[in-house]
Amino acid sequence: MLIEVMCEQRLARGASVLDLFTGSGAIAVAAALAGARAVTAVDVSRRAVINARLNATLNGVRVRALRGDLFAPVSQSRFDLIVANPPYIPSESDDLPVRGPARAWDAGADGRALLDRLCDQVAPRLALGGAVLVVQSEFAGEREKLDQLSARGLIAEVVKRRRGAMGPIVSSRIELLERRGMAAPGQRDEELLVIRGSRER
Repeated sequence: MLIEVMCEQRLARGASVLDLFTGSGAIAVAAALAGARAVTAVDVSRRAVINARLNATLNGVRVRALRGDLFAPVSQSRFDLIVANPPYIPSESDDLPVRGPARAWDAGADGRALLDRLCDQVAPRLALGGAVLVVQSEFAGEREKLDQLSARGLIAEVVKRRRGAMGPIVSSRIELLERRGMAAPGQRDEELLVIRGSRER
């Protein structure tokens, strides 16, 4: 979805792009293939950074992949476009995993542990006229994210929605989500959305 929006709106063309929580580097590679001027990918996982570098090489594009927490590796830089597919699945507690596969999806009790940090810090990292695109689940709070970005001076809106069957991880936690009132009783589908926050020129 994030790649679709990025390409549909031609946001990457000629832009400096930052891909946070890059994982395999798929979004960073897509930005480079879409004509980005410069692409930086960041992830806290060493394996993810290596994977992103490898996938960029295999696709014949240049991506600078860095290891670190959120904006720490690029603290002095601003970008025309920031894209992020952070962990957003609610978990049993606010204790985030420090290793293992759950690191890629566990996001605290409300699913917003990393989304909140991203939205709090992103505005100063955007160049004038720049934008951030973030993908998240309905369970991580749509209104909260829009309000948070707006409070930081960005123009916030949902630019894409897609409803479909829950994935296996969310399905395995449906009782938890129902108990917390995050999912309706018997709900077995989930809406994913892409939120855009734009910084005026």
